[in-house]
Amino acid sequence: MANVVVFGATSAIACEVSKVWAARGDRLFLVGRNPDKLAAVVEALGPAVAGHVASGFVDGQVNAQLVARAREVLGRIDTALIAHGDLGDQLLSEKDPAEAERVIAANFTSVVSLLIPLANHFEAQRAGRLVVISSVAGERGRPRNFTYGAAKRAVTTYLQGLRSRLHPHGVAVTTIKLGPVDTPMTVGHPKNLLFATAPRVARDIVRAADRRVPEAYVPWFWWPLMAIVRNVPEALFQKLSALSGR
Repeated sequence: MANVVVFGATSAIACEVSKVWAARGDRLFLVGRNPDKLAAVVEALGPAVAGHVASGFVDGQVNAQLVARAREVLGRIDTALIAHGDLGDQLLSEKDPAEAERVIAANFTSVVSLLIPLANHFEAQRAGRLVVISSVAGERGRPRNFTYGAAKRAVTTYLQGLRSRLHPHGVAVTTIKLGPVDTPMTVGHPKNLLFATAPRVARDIVRAADRRVPEAYVPWFWWPLMAIVRNVPEALFQKLSALSGR
C-alpha cells in the first residue's frame, strides 16, 4: 500500500489513474479545481480517499500549503501525480498576452510551484516517485498549439534537471509525454485514430510509475512518431501542412 497525492484529480485521466491505485489498496489525497467534480470523484473512489481539497493551482504559496496538508493527512507521501493542465485558446494567445500568460501559468508555472515542495519532501525522505503529465505537443512547435506546447516543453526540461538532482537521493522522476486523449479537455477538437481513451492511458501511466522510468510516451506509438516529427528538416516541415498547418 502506498500513499499517493494527486493534483488535478478531477481530470478524466487522473480520475482513471486514481481508480487503478485505489483498486490495489493505495491511500489517496486528492486535489482538484472544481469542488463539485472533486466531490463526485471522492464518492466514486470511496474509502481509498484519505483526504481531499478543492483548490486551483495558480498561487505558489497555496500550492506549498497543499503539499503540507497532504503530508499531514497521509503521514508520508510515496507517490505524487501532477495531472492538471489547460489547452487554452491558441489564436487568442497570439493576440492577447494575458491569455498567453494564463496558459503558461496553468501548464508550467503552477507545476513548478508544486514540484518545489514535493521535491524537497522526497529529497529529505530519500524515497518517492514524482509523476508529471507533459505532452508530445512540447516536442516541436506547431501553429495549432505552440503556446501550450511551449509550456509543456518547459515542464519536460525542468523535470530533466530535477531528475538528475533527485536521482542520488533515491527519488524517481517520471515524465509522461502524453498524446491526444478523448476527454472533456479535447471537446471540440477533431478526433482521429491517434486519440486514445482515458482508461487506456491511465494503465500506461501507472505502469510507467511502477517501473520508475525517466520518460514514457503514452500511448507508446508516439515515441516513433515524434522521433520522425522532431527530425524533419525545417524547410520540409514548413511544406507539410499536416505538420505545420493550423
